[in-house]
Amino acid sequence: MTPLRVGQIGGRKLQQIDLQPDAAQRQEIAQMLGLDALRKFRFHGELRPLGKSDWELVGVMGATVVQPCAITLAPVTSRIDERVTRRFLADLPEPDAHEIEMPEDDSIEALGQVIDISAIALEALTLALPAFPRAENANLSEQGHLEQTPPGAAPLPQQTHKPFAGLADLKAKLERAEEDTPKSFE
Repeated sequence: MTPLRVGQIGGRKLQQIDLQPDAAQRQEIAQMLGLDALRKFRFHGELRPLGKSDWELVGVMGATVVQPCAITLAPVTSRIDERVTRRFLADLPEPDAHEIEMPEDDSIEALGQVIDISAIALEALTLALPAFPRAENANLSEQGHLEQTPPGAAPLPQQTHKPFAGLADLKAKLERAEEDTPKSFE
C-alpha cells in the first residue's frame, strides 16, 4: 500500500484499511526480518478524523510466522495478533534530527504529509515477533546445555556437559605437588 497523502484524504471521512501483501511481498518481508517464512500477514482497521486536523489509526495486525528455534534451529510457527493504535497530531512539533525525545505515549506521532500504513503494520509485526522462539521439546537445563537427545541416540554422560570441571582438580593437584617438592638450595 502506498502511503496516504494527508492532503488527499477525502473530506475528513473515515477510511477503511485492508492491507494484505501477496506471496512475493510476504517473502520479501520474511527475508528482511530474518524469518523462515511469513505465511499470512494482514492489517485491517480504519483511519478516522480526530478533532479539526488530527487523525487516528486503529486496527489489528495479524500474522503467521515461521522462525528458527533459538535452541535447535527447528522451524517454529507462531500466530501473532496485535492491536495497533496511532494518533497523528498536527500540533505536535517534528523532532529535531539531533535531539530525539521519546514521548510517554508511543502511539502519538506528528502528522506529516503522509501516513504510511504499510510501515506501521511492518513495525507492529517486527515488535511482536517472539524474540526467542522455541520448538516444543527444546529446553536448556540449569547448566545451560541442550536437554534434547536425537531419537535413537544415547544421552551424553553428565561429565561431557562440563568440559572444564576437571580443571579445578588438576589445579589442586599441581598446587599440592609444588608444596611437596623440595626447594633447591641457592
